[in-house]
Amino acid sequence: MPDLPELFRQVDEAQNDIVALEQALVRIPSVNTGFMPTGDETPVCELARDFLAQDGIASEILESAPNRGNLIARLEGRSGNAGLMFMSHTDVVPVEDDTKWRFPPFSATIADDRVFGRGASDCKGLLTAQLMAVRILKRNGIELEDGLILAAGADEEHGGRYGFGWLADNHPEKLAAPYAVNEGGGTPIQAAGALTYVLGVGEKGRLQVEIDVKGTSSHASTPWQGTNALFRLSRALSSIEGYDADRDTSGAIFDHLSTFAIEHKPSAENVDDIIAEIETDNPRFASMLRALSRMTLTPTMVRGGIKSNSVPESIRLTCDVRTLPHQDDEYVRQQLDEVLAEVPGISYEIDYMARPNSSPFDSPLSDSIRRVTGQALQRDDIQWVPAISNGFTDSRFTRPLGTVTYGFSGSHPDDDPMLNYTHGTNESVGIKSLVSGTKIMLGLACDMLAVK
Repeated sequence: MPDLPELFRQVDEAQNDIVALEQALVRIPSVNTGFMPTGDETPVCELARDFLAQDGIASEILESAPNRGNLIARLEGRSGNAGLMFMSHTDVVPVEDDTKWRFPPFSATIADDRVFGRGASDCKGLLTAQLMAVRILKRNGIELEDGLILAAGADEEHGGRYGFGWLADNHPEKLAAPYAVNEGGGTPIQAAGALTYVLGVGEKGRLQVEIDVKGTSSHASTPWQGTNALFRLSRALSSIEGYDADRDTSGAIFDHLSTFAIEHKPSAENVDDIIAEIETDNPRFASMLRALSRMTLTPTMVRGGIKSNSVPESIRLTCDVRTLPHQDDEYVRQQLDEVLAEVPGISYEIDYMARPNSSPFDSPLSDSIRRVTGQALQRDDIQWVPAISNGFTDSRFTRPLGTVTYGFSGSHPDDDPMLNYTHGTNESVGIKSLVSGTKIMLGLACDMLAVK
């Protein structure tokens, strides 16, 4: 079997092919608005299927609804069981205003050693790296003890109901592996001058809260005859704006602050001081600590009123809530009751989009990620910290199946992750990260699965 340096050399030689694959994927506008029919993920799956078929790698497309395909490919091992799963998703968020983009959002234009386009970093870059890793494994005839699954799901950007959620409910055997690598981590972060990577071990919960504000309708020319729900909404928004969430430093990342040259022992009482101290020099890390030290309650949408000359009697306010792993439904309701206590005519409903979830920081897969990343980057000075993501990914579907799942994309340390603009204008991915990500995915498969 070729050794890892030889395989990594092949990845370097395949850079043009890696970039071309990424461009082809980005040029498919698999936009998920959240309202059916939407997504159009099947064409992405078809491109990936045809790419793998060039090397005789069989795959299947499972549609949860018309044109909402999920790709499953597999390299078999001696044991007949899978030992590792590569995860990604094929849908992308909409583009709000393409005139603000430097390049057309589905052009996959190359500039400044980056590929620009919607979905370039979220999540077609990871899919590209995983597809290329599988191809190189196959072309080198590397014999596996346990098999490798490549699963690319639909609908991640709107909750996974047509993607990994549907697969977990209807085809859990297709996802049966003890370990998985997905998006949601694997970016370097500044830490006292040392190269430090964040390993995504879990996610905050995501809830959607619908707050109904009631008043009494009347003609707008005699507003005193009614009770304007907008004024009550204003009071509710003011109270939400002033919400001072409980501080919490029980997350695993707070046990590793010394890695970032922070010598204070974090606590609920001093975490804001720690954040303020590092914010100027390390704003991205400060933002992460703020998100991981409290529940967030964020108004996002307002709907109401029926006519411009009528006092509105019913307003609906939608809020996004992100909870820490131990903050349950009762806690959320307690917080909402306190925030809205002084506003009359209020009721609310809670819809869980994703429950908090996590995997242990230490495992054979995390050991392999540390080992292989050092080899791929030719660095022996990498520090590692666990983190709970303030967003959610499809990992929340595989962890309950018993799969230890980590977020790790393998971004290159020379690429500034702030330039990815994930979900934003001018989204892009660094070509160096596409290459390093391919090396790391390839290395993980060899390290975890290859016959020794």
